[in-house]
Amino acid sequence: MRYTARQLPTDLIRQEDTMTASNRSWRYLMMLLVFAGTLSISSAAELNPAAVTYKLPDQIPWGPVDARGGQSAVVVGDPSKPGFYMVYTKWSKGNHFSRPHFHPNDRYIVVLQGTWWVGSGPKFDPEHGTVPMPAGSFVTHYGKQVHWDGAKDEDAVLLIMGEGPATATEVEQQK
Repeated sequence: MRYTARQLPTDLIRQEDTMTASNRSWRYLMMLLVFAGTLSISSAAELNPAAVTYKLPDQIPWGPVDARGGQSAVVVGDPSKPGFYMVYTKWSKGNHFSRPHFHPNDRYIVVLQGTWWVGSGPKFDPEHGTVPMPAGSFVTHYGKQVHWDGAKDEDAVLLIMGEGPATATEVEQQK
């Protein structure tokens, strides 16, 4: 027997409403179970400290901001001693720059956040003598070659890697 929507018997409508409500309840229950299972999986993992060590962002040992507007955090090694090191460096926005200098060894830099401005040579001219390095850029500072760098209108966060000791020798600026 065929019915139009206006002719459906009320017991068929009630049965359909009950099935829809039942299906909806099962869907909600399944979503909750999947969500609970995801939470328990993600919070249950424990890492073997002999295999993996880590520091979350709030555990990074940032030093104070220096007079140039720079801040650093050593994450691997000791840059003042021979051997490999990794340092986070943050340049504060507001035209904070190092002055022309060089390092004895090559340094490898990844821009993690913001735009880092890089210049080379002894003439210090942040307005006209720098090139922007956006987040994701990779830069090599070659040993014994004069350069300078910093931030302009936004903070720049870098990961600097190299072989220590990581000294910096300032050079006389050209006008």
